[in-house]
Amino acid sequence: MRNPLSKIVVDIKPSGIRKFFDIVSEMPHAISLGVGEPDFDTPWHIRAEGIYSLEKGKTFYTSNSGLLELREEICKWYSRKYDVHYDFRKESVMTVGGSEGIDIALRAMLDPGDEVIIPEPCYVSYLPCVQLIGGVPVTIELKNENEFRLTPEELSAAITDKTKVLILAFPSNPTGAIMSKKDLEPIAEICKEKDIFVISDEIYSELTYGDKQHFSIAALPGMKERTIVINGFSKAYAMTGWRLGYALAPEVIATQMTKIHQFAIMCAPTTSQYAAIEAIKNGDDDIAKMRTSYDQRRKFLLNAFREMNLPCFEPKGAFYVFPCIKEFGITSDEFATRLLHEEELAVVPGTAFGNCGEGFLRISYAYSIDQLREAMTRLERFITRLREN
Repeated sequence: MRNPLSKIVVDIKPSGIRKFFDIVSEMPHAISLGVGEPDFDTPWHIRAEGIYSLEKGKTFYTSNSGLLELREEICKWYSRKYDVHYDFRKESVMTVGGSEGIDIALRAMLDPGDEVIIPEPCYVSYLPCVQLIGGVPVTIELKNENEFRLTPEELSAAITDKTKVLILAFPSNPTGAIMSKKDLEPIAEICKEKDIFVISDEIYSELTYGDKQHFSIAALPGMKERTIVINGFSKAYAMTGWRLGYALAPEVIATQMTKIHQFAIMCAPTTSQYAAIEAIKNGDDDIAKMRTSYDQRRKFLLNAFREMNLPCFEPKGAFYVFPCIKEFGITSDEFATRLLHEEELAVVPGTAFGNCGEGFLRISYAYSIDQLREAMTRLERFITRLREN
């Protein structure tokens, strides 16, 4: 029989996160700090609007790009929050989560052989999405000493005459790193000079802490016309299961993204779109409450790491910490595997997010303080044994 499988698909490695989830599912007393998902319920007023739309029989397809009212509210929100102004009719498309937005943006822009620069460690989907299209991922290893921010020097060194797209994902999954306006300005100048487009994954834009507010690279002069902003409702509004994201892009790109979306998906879930209108209009207070809780948890973990002398730079965004475990002389995968079996505590090895994640762990703090407290007790017990041996 002829091989029924695509070589490209077979050669793509499965997610490095799933291995630990599968084991945890069979350990009833395990604590998992591996899931990048809010532990809050979707706020009731948002759920109620989704329920009401069902009761009213609003269960039909929307337009391919999504409900006009929702797209208009999103564009108003981006204008108010980030001073970036979009034509909601021509420069926006609702997607099935931010992940679909990333996929169709790349498919709309890349020809086989085009290079995409991907700073690592990074979200697990970027490389496979590029590879599935026949693009060439070019990774940049971000450094702990730079707080995992992309530097102009690193970007310049990675550019070739085949470079077409740079993926920026800040606040970062898995590191929690952010990039300020000052950090982004030289990056934007290089992109303009070298005629590079940017996919800016801003799914964690509302989860920044202290005085470190998110800044969108699309707001810089000359960048809106070469930037595709990806965002969504999963993280900020605790709406992961609603599967709703969006892309904001120049019309020439948004039109082609919508075409792909039309053939592959038709439209994003209708019920989710009606709920999202309520979220974007009246959800700012919900975001603020959840962000305050995440910040408390973030501070708790950082203090726990200091007490157990486990190095970790202070992340200013998302809901992850990325502590360094290099002192123990074992791989991230071995550390995470032993921690799971010996203490029934699941974390994600840094290598799940790129080779440069070796020597680090991703720990999510989208969990209650009680769970985090018990988890830190187990982690400290484990590293104490490692240090004694």
